[in-house]
Amino acid sequence: ADGELIQYHYGLKDVVTILFYFFIAIILHAVVQEYILDKINRRLHLSKIKHSKFNESGQMVAFHFTSVIWCLYVMVTEGYISNPRSLWENYPHVYLPFQVKFFYLCQLAYWLHALPELYFQKVRKEEIPRQLRCIMLYLVHITGAYLFNLTRLGLILLLLQYLAELFLHVSRLIYFTDESNEKVFNYWAVVFVVTKLFTLTLYILVIGFGLPRVENQALDPERGNLFSFLFNNTLFRMSVLLLVCLFQASVMWRFIHFQLRRWRVYWNEQSSRKRATGTNRQTRPFRRDWGYYENGVVKVENGISPRTRKVKFP
Repeated sequence: ADGELIQYHYGLKDVVTILFYFFIAIILHAVVQEYILDKINRRLHLSKIKHSKFNESGQMVAFHFTSVIWCLYVMVTEGYISNPRSLWENYPHVYLPFQVKFFYLCQLAYWLHALPELYFQKVRKEEIPRQLRCIMLYLVHITGAYLFNLTRLGLILLLLQYLAELFLHVSRLIYFTDESNEKVFNYWAVVFVVTKLFTLTLYILVIGFGLPRVENQALDPERGNLFSFLFNNTLFRMSVLLLVCLFQASVMWRFIHFQLRRWRVYWNEQSSRKRATGTNRQTRPFRRDWGYYENGVVKVENGISPRTRKVKFP
């Protein structure tokens, strides 16, 4: 009421908060699985492999949709979209508004809860390395943005990443319900490329041009300024930017390789279908009949059947 603004800082008590919402995420995961996904699976009668992938995409759609709406709301209310310079102005952003801090803690709690869910969901051994790699990448990036005081940049990057993932898992759900709807993946491909271009542009804008204009920040543990001085080092900043560009390039290369393989399979199927239809349309060989048909039997003109009669023995 008196206009006082309360801001927050990270510390050891965050571990207790993350642990609390860790169990909340497990409960919400079970609720979505039991009351939504299981009921849909009973109607679709999917195989075991598709059943597992359908559950994974269903959980991801619920999480990514909630995170996109929540992240967009935080960015609009905090003015990060209307004022892009706020991404690097007054850096380091050591003290955070409540909703920004709460968003990051919930994100860390969710991706930590995904580790025991690999056991609860009975994920196949072939899928565990892929999902572990995805979970660890999210944990490393979110924790890095939170500890390195890059929370504003991290919000926009998470919004772009979750938007692309949302389209991917929605496309997978549509494909599982009707396998003829392969064109939905084309929309995801467009969104994926656009979001990656925006991601790379933001990295270069903030790390390459925005942070160098900030005044030098010395190491000050009392203020919580532990990592900001690193970004004033040109070598460190360029190394981070180079690693980001290499990572994004590897992601795009894997995406292009996947699309080329998908199109190759599609064109092979189309060509095989054309060959099959062309074979079926071939004209039958002409058969000359020297008589006429009577009750399904060929008769010559004098009424005698051309077939040799068998002699019946008594």
